[in-house]
Amino acid sequence: MEKVLIIEDEQPLARFLELELRHEGYSVEVCHDGREGLDKALTQEFDVILLDILLPGINGLDICRSIRIAKNTSIIMITARNAVLDKVTGLDFGADDYMTKPFAIEELFARIRSLKRRAVPSFAAHMPVYRVGDLVLEPATHLVRRADTPIALSTREYELLLYLLTRQNVVVSRDQCLQDVWGYEFSGGTNVVDVYIRYLRAKIDDPFPTKLIHTIRGFGYVIRQA
Repeated sequence: MEKVLIIEDEQPLARFLELELRHEGYSVEVCHDGREGLDKALTQEFDVILLDILLPGINGLDICRSIRIAKNTSIIMITARNAVLDKVTGLDFGADDYMTKPFAIEELFARIRSLKRRAVPSFAAHMPVYRVGDLVLEPATHLVRRADTPIALSTREYELLLYLLTRQNVVVSRDQCLQDVWGYEFSGGTNVVDVYIRYLRAKIDDPFPTKLIHTIRGFGYVIRQA
């Protein structure tokens, strides 16, 4: 049974989400305080965390950043703030998705299912091992390593890296990445692709002398050996 952690100080909303998720077959835990939620997120294992931004104790953005440093758990930000900058900030802190209140519960279920599909693509077991230089990605096991060093990636980071590797030596635009990696969830006017490219570079390029992800100015990105 998949486990969901709800960190939300609006108790009626938290209770509604808890009941609906339990009805769908999820195991659910709820925290109304930021510090309690962060402690639970770091000491227990969850498949998805639903995280509000405005929380007592610690705000949701700081919680998101702390979780992302320690774990790769899927995080969906839930907030009343709808500005593009707020969405990008949430993604920049490591969230996998962002939903604005009020929302239909069916959409939340769809987002959770989407994150699950992205975490383990159904075609992964039939895909080859991808290599570029000393970087290796094994879709069947989700193993990513460079120079024999394991690299932990979030769901979105992994999917973006897999997308680039399946198009090795081919330049892909930001719009292509948005369409194929994020699908309907995001549209033009966001720099989320640049944000996640920066995440990937920090993990698979910055610690190593040879850089693999290259920017093609005015168009997009390509992964290849220099």
